[in-house]
Amino acid sequence: MTAEPESDEQACRQVLQILALIGDKWSILVVGHLRDRTLRFGELHRAVTGISQRMLTLTLRQLERDGLLTRTAHPTVPPRVDYALTPLGTTLLDSVVALAEWANIHRPTIIDNRCRYDATHPPRTQA
Repeated sequence: MTAEPESDEQACRQVLQILALIGDKWSILVVGHLRDRTLRFGELHRAVTGISQRMLTLTLRQLERDGLLTRTAHPTVPPRVDYALTPLGTTLLDSVVALAEWANIHRPTIIDNRCRYDATHPPRTQA
């Protein structure tokens, strides 16, 4: 049985799904924290400020599913689970770092633009 050729629409949907994952703030933060070393779940949870245990679990599962990180469970008491970037996950670092640098460089201008906009545009109410 041969697979049917991929349509442009199908490819576009798949790219959008991938961009949604790597554009998610939690995924970017997790990848960023794993850039230098392997971390345990608790270390990641402490490092990624504001994330719930459930959201961290879901984010880690999706990153593992996509092949961006590995999960290694050690048969110890208490159980120990380590997370590390895969070679594919490491290729994402340059883009993530570049995006973070861009945001940091342009942050003052964007904040000024928001203030200027907010001063001249009253909040909209829901109709």
